[in-house]
Amino acid sequence: MAENRTPLEQAETPDSPNAPGLEHVEDWIFDLDNTLYPATSSLFPQIDVRMKEFIATFLKVDPHTAFEIQKRYYHEYGTTLRGLMLKHGLEPDEFLAYVHDVDHSVLEPCAALDAALTALPGRKLIFTNGSERHAERVLETLQLAHHFDGIFDIRAAQFIPKPQPETYAAMLRHFSVRPEVSAFFEDSALNLKPAAEIGMTTVWVRPHDVQWFRHTHDLSYCHHITDDLVEWLEAAGKTLSPRP
Repeated sequence: MAENRTPLEQAETPDSPNAPGLEHVEDWIFDLDNTLYPATSSLFPQIDVRMKEFIATFLKVDPHTAFEIQKRYYHEYGTTLRGLMLKHGLEPDEFLAYVHDVDHSVLEPCAALDAALTALPGRKLIFTNGSERHAERVLETLQLAHHFDGIFDIRAAQFIPKPQPETYAAMLRHFSVRPEVSAFFEDSALNLKPAAEIGMTTVWVRPHDVQWFRHTHDLSYCHHITDDLVEWLEAAGKTLSPRP
């Protein structure tokens, strides 16, 4: 019954019957877009539109064709950028500067998230397929930059995006993270699979429009699942003891 469940269990819907606890976690690693801020925010849709605009101009195609290319490359290569680089020889800097030139002020600071991150003992890190500058602007706008000890972006990954396994290995080396004492938060369930395979505890911050996904995929690699990052972190923080 619900009243017999812990706050953390009430805040999530795990698909793994033996979801690992959190007492062992030393490094808390977060994806950025649609993870640290809600997918309902109007930031990422701006990026999506600018990707389509860039492709239409770069490849000299109509907007409909640009959209098809954008989504096809995302699914085939992990990021639209990677597809454009491999298929068309695109230099990435112009693309990243253009697509991330968006209005970050649509994001609103969340005092509850700030407090929940404060309660987590250990390092907090960003692991994103976006650019470092975009991540910095997001964290500044959310007033969360002071929590994070580093950002591993697509440039640091040599433009090889999640979910490619070598990118996870590169991130771990970069930050000297031991996967067995780390937790990784992502809005893309597919990006959690390589993390689980190398021993990281995984948390799927599930977008509200993909409820169907859990009924069509094996999600055993998603150790914890939540529709509300803040609520989940608040519950998690209550189970953890401060460390010296």
